[in-house]
Amino acid sequence: MVFSSPAFLYIFLPVCLVLYNLSKNVTYKNTVLLIMSLAFYAYGEPKWILIMLATVTVDYVSGVLIDKFRGRPLSKAVLILATAITLGFLAVFKYANLFITSVNGIFNSQLGLLSIGLPIGISFYTFQALTYVIDVYRGDTRVQYNFSKLLLYVSLFPQLIAGPIVRYVDVENELNYRVVKLDDFASGVIRFTAGLTKKAVFANIAGMLCKKLIDNDLSGVSTLGMWIGIAAFALQIYFDFSAYSDMAIGLGYMLGFRFRENFNYPYIATSVSDFWRRWHISLTQFFREYVYIPLGGNRSNFVRNMLIVWLLTGFWHGASWNYLLWGMYYFVFLMIERVFLGDVLKKLPKFIGWIYSMAVVLVGWVFFYFEDAVKLKYALSIMFGVVRHGVIDTVEKTVVINYLPFIIIGLIACLPVSRLVKNALERFSEKGKGARVVTDILCAAFVAFNLFISTAALIGSSYNPFLYFRF
Repeated sequence: MVFSSPAFLYIFLPVCLVLYNLSKNVTYKNTVLLIMSLAFYAYGEPKWILIMLATVTVDYVSGVLIDKFRGRPLSKAVLILATAITLGFLAVFKYANLFITSVNGIFNSQLGLLSIGLPIGISFYTFQALTYVIDVYRGDTRVQYNFSKLLLYVSLFPQLIAGPIVRYVDVENELNYRVVKLDDFASGVIRFTAGLTKKAVFANIAGMLCKKLIDNDLSGVSTLGMWIGIAAFALQIYFDFSAYSDMAIGLGYMLGFRFRENFNYPYIATSVSDFWRRWHISLTQFFREYVYIPLGGNRSNFVRNMLIVWLLTGFWHGASWNYLLWGMYYFVFLMIERVFLGDVLKKLPKFIGWIYSMAVVLVGWVFFYFEDAVKLKYALSIMFGVVRHGVIDTVEKTVVINYLPFIIIGLIACLPVSRLVKNALERFSEKGKGARVVTDILCAAFVAFNLFISTAALIGSSYNPFLYFRF
């Protein structure tokens, strides 16, 4: 089940909210959320619940044992074992066939592939479960002796299958006590419906434009057509993933949880480093806090530490070697900025830094988009004029012209316009009761419009993928 589906919008979510708000205390509310979260996950393939339950069980028992043997070598041994088992689930289900295929290719062997699918959201909930057991070992959080609360933390449906990655310590208190105020609920509804429109309208249209331009054999794609196609993909993946984060954060507000922001207008970045401070913030924070700093951070061997982080960042995104190349691509540019380019960019006008960073990011999305190595090489050859199919052909020009209004609106939507509007409305509402009434009416109209246009878009189109479900 996805958030941008009629089943979720008009059946699952209303039932959940009604049952949740009829519950008289946090214990009952947690029970409702746990049941609904497991039902949400089981909607697609119920068998994968067993993998999630196994992950939570391993880390629950490990947390108890780590606390019991705290200060002794056995505590660390339990942590290592729990980490190995938890990551082992991810390795088997996500990466086993990649390694088998690679071994077959290198050694000309005939090892059979495993007949297993990829549990939805396993990359996200695996990392969340790990933050709990690691933080218990560090002493950053108390051990949770209530299994159902730990299961609720991992399975909480707003951020279960596509993030943001939430640390246990961030929601520990809210699992035990939370209050949903009317203003918070209203803010959550606004945030959720805004994200819904980003997904159902902006992400899906950008995806269709991308498919029309570059989702083929590339034999007739022009140089400009390739650049525009990748730019469309850049819009699609941003609107797709940031929309899911918006909806997750909005749902959190409705249910009394505060999830951290996951995106901060990454396409206004003025350097590659700045881009990664704004893009998928929860993943960046995870690798910094649980990989980079424990390895030594900036204190020792920072090049090695950065290399490991970006190898893992690339590999986390998918079971294909192109994602590893994508991670290495960013590692190179981040190192260049660290050594000298970062200081140069600070002295230049921000517009130049923006052009540079967007050029790097767009080329980076080529590595991300094409999993086939031959197509990846061919796409880059077209982009940089090594293979010439003309600047732009008639068909591509017609497609771009037809999508031009969306392209313009989409580019504007990447700017912090909504933040400016929100701040302006907040200042206006402080002018008195009448102003507050006007603001409330405008917000209600905004929610109704988003819900209407998103529903119409979903009903009128069969194209509604969530890109990050495969991660």
